[in-house]
Amino acid sequence: MTMLLPILAFVCGALLITAAAMALAPGAAGTIERRLGEVTGTRVKPSTDEPGYERAMLDTLKKFGAMAPQSRSEMGKLQRKLVTAGYRTHEAVAVFFGIRLGCALVVFALLVSPIFGKPSLMLALVGCAFGYLLPSMALGRMAKRRQHRIRIGLPDALDLLVVSVEAGLGLDQAIQRVGAELDFAHPDLSDELRLINLELRAGKGRVDALRNLAERTGVDDIVSLVAMLVQTDKFGTSVAQSLRVHSDTVRTKRRQRAEEAAAKTGVKMVFPLVFCIFPAIWVVTIGPAAIKFIQVLVPMAHQ
Repeated sequence: MTMLLPILAFVCGALLITAAAMALAPGAAGTIERRLGEVTGTRVKPSTDEPGYERAMLDTLKKFGAMAPQSRSEMGKLQRKLVTAGYRTHEAVAVFFGIRLGCALVVFALLVSPIFGKPSLMLALVGCAFGYLLPSMALGRMAKRRQHRIRIGLPDALDLLVVSVEAGLGLDQAIQRVGAELDFAHPDLSDELRLINLELRAGKGRVDALRNLAERTGVDDIVSLVAMLVQTDKFGTSVAQSLRVHSDTVRTKRRQRAEEAAAKTGVKMVFPLVFCIFPAIWVVTIGPAAIKFIQVLVPMAHQ
């Protein structure tokens, strides 16, 4: 029986990882989004039909998620974090709870089994807690990476918006055009701009759609852009001029962030230098002299 525990833990972990990769894929579009894309003329990424075993894995993870302890405030925060990371499917929260509970059980089973040495219940409980928190840490990192990608692509999107508006397009048509043009270079920002167009086509106001964009992404530059566009629409000022000024500001901030990251390089290089490079230099420079001293002093000590 003890020999079967590592095998069962490995199989369970493999199934959980496979199901997580399929369930939280942000590229899959629902039926409503696909039909809205056909009506509005925006290109939506095609979704593949899920085989039966994939559906069974998703259902299993959702059942695991239903058994996990949940609170309304935690689910609200988790939903916002999943949306920020790009996972907008209706079952993403339940699947995430299932993944978190499954990771905790897998780590507990691995540490209780003798595969890593003598089993320890205390170590297994600590590992179970770490496995429960690990998916949340990974999700937070994924959300930050996506925010960084959106922040990097925003100046290019603003330049295209300025060119489109000055060419005679309205703001809504310019957003649609920029979303299509940025699909290859900045797919995350392109998806967010397409969602704005879908919400506008569905009848939502422009101000609400723009504020939803700021709430979904959580990027400070997007928040300031939305505030600028709302004020421009409210007071009737020139959209192209406002976008041009904001584009210059965003590019300046991006250059300043790059300079800040470059200035931190010296401090970050201290630890690799001290622990990796300096010991090798000491061995190369002092090693031959130390060997020579030993060869000379050891015979003298024996005399």
